Amino acid sequence: MAQIVLRVRLVSGDHLDVTYEDAGTSDVDNVAEHAIAALADDSGMIRTRHGDRMIVLYGRGVAALEMAPRGAVL
Repeated sequence: MAQIVLRVRLVSGDHLDVTYEDAGTSDVDNVAEHAIAALADDSGMIRTRHGDRMIVLYGRGVAALEMAPRGAVL
């Protein structure tokens, strides 16, 4: 299972650090491409984690993504 950390910059200008994982692959690049492809569609969404909370992130509210394979984006 590959896991990436996303810093999500929202349309409002706020940002949020979340983790996204895909049990179907161990390749970080494939996980990143899946997240980007899902959010590229206006009705697209991905399930992420922010601490202990599950967050559903909708593509229409995302302005930009920054990615890191592990750890916080600094």
